[in-house]
Amino acid sequence: MNPLALILIIVLSAAACLLLAIVITTVYFFVFTICRKPTATLEKNISANTDWSRHLDFISKSRQWLNSRSFEDVFIKSGDGLRLHATLIKNSVETKRTVICFHGYTSCSLNDYVAISRFYYEKGFNLLLVDERAHGKSEGKYVGFGVLDRYDALRWIDYTVRLFGSDSVIFLHGISMGASTVLMTSGLPLPENVKAIVSDCAFTSAYDVFSHILKRDYHIPKFPIMKLTELLTRLFAGYGYKDVSTLDEVAKAKVPILFIHGDKDDFVPVWMTEKNYAACASSKSLLIVKGADHAEAYYIDRQAYEKAITAFINKYA
Repeated sequence: MNPLALILIIVLSAAACLLLAIVITTVYFFVFTICRKPTATLEKNISANTDWSRHLDFISKSRQWLNSRSFEDVFIKSGDGLRLHATLIKNSVETKRTVICFHGYTSCSLNDYVAISRFYYEKGFNLLLVDERAHGKSEGKYVGFGVLDRYDALRWIDYTVRLFGSDSVIFLHGISMGASTVLMTSGLPLPENVKAIVSDCAFTSAYDVFSHILKRDYHIPKFPIMKLTELLTRLFAGYGYKDVSTLDEVAKAKVPILFIHGDKDDFVPVWMTEKNYAACASSKSLLIVKGADHAEAYYIDRQAYEKAITAFINKYA
């Protein structure tokens, strides 16, 4: 065979293999990241490396308390027609205070708020524990990563005001993806009922956190996988990874925000919360919990966590 022809065949074969690898990786990353998954638990969280084994006793006792409350399943419709679910727990003492809670990726609020629910309840709050789209009992094929969920959050706020009255006092609390959701909501026109926001380990944008995970877990460069996966996400889920940044939204915020993060977080690095805090235009506070991994801050230092939120409650609620 002609040497040039052989070289050409080798080059074309290598190019075809590379193209196939890129296509497979792109589809895999889109399906693994954006498409709906079974609900994880704190004990088996598929999205982070946090070791929950040391907290199992506290989680079990907290779950027993939470399960002893009276639950009500409530539903609303999203702007694009999805049936969205939340668990409503009304306080035993009639109150106008409600905390609306948004969970992390692959989880649901009954998991992520199993512990801190009691704190809010004993502070005189009703609890609205939201299942974000494509999670829990809410409909949806594709995860919104806050970009879509912020508009769902507005509907849950409106639902709460209608349920408890125009003089309702509302806190928003988000963990991980839920934290990014509430920060992305902060830049939208909010009713005066929303008095404060608590953000626990938020990422700055879908693009930033995906890029971090690509590097940390797969050791591959952002280009072209991020670009191609984003095209699939825009086509099927209706948004791009850079469409909304928490940095842009908190720069427009008028509602006070408490930022919380663990300094050992390797899933959503602490620098993302530090950037969010620096960009925030409203009244703000920052709590960095030493030794806490992803979404673990409350379990590592409950005293500091509750003290920081109590200060916000006393000042703004």
